[in-house]
Amino acid sequence: MDLYMVKSEARYWARRTLPLPRAVGKAMGIGAFSLMTALGAFVYIPLPFTPVPLTFQTFFALLSGAFLGKGGGALSQGVYILMGSMGLPIWAGGASGLSRLFGPTGGYLLGFPLAAWMVGLILEYGERPNWCKILAAMGLGSLMIYGLGILQLSLVLHWGLKKALTLGVLPFLPGDLIKVALASLVCRRGTRPDAL
Repeated sequence: MDLYMVKSEARYWARRTLPLPRAVGKAMGIGAFSLMTALGAFVYIPLPFTPVPLTFQTFFALLSGAFLGKGGGALSQGVYILMGSMGLPIWAGGASGLSRLFGPTGGYLLGFPLAAWMVGLILEYGERPNWCKILAAMGLGSLMIYGLGILQLSLVLHWGLKKALTLGVLPFLPGDLIKVALASLVCRRGTRPDAL
């Protein structure tokens, strides 16, 4: 058997055997980011003037899209929402269940998969993303969380848009700007994401 045949045979078996470890790595990444988002919920600071607490969940929701791509990131956040909906105490402050998901703050949670998808969509195409592209992706992801958050907040509590923006966005902007900057820094130092 000549060298060409050996190389062809090696390429054939590599193509057949490599997808399993890659799939296992993807599954581990999805599970890891679901867990990290759950842990971020335990960084919980309630505010007396709004039902929306300060948490660290959005940091991991944004990073999931950066490191797992749009599909993997959205799936990791979907798994997180599913676990909390089934009764695991992984919502902010150790809460759980569908009542929180359909309550005033549920829109923020439902925004996590969309935010991860948006971040992944922007970052997974082209060359290694530069700083501006990463910041834009993280910022747009945050806007998606805010958008769904204030929509549900206003519908459930019968607030006008101005009140929902004042109590559901403005108090969180300074912290979220820091989280966006930190997530961008981590992403910049990481590797280029790969689509699921």
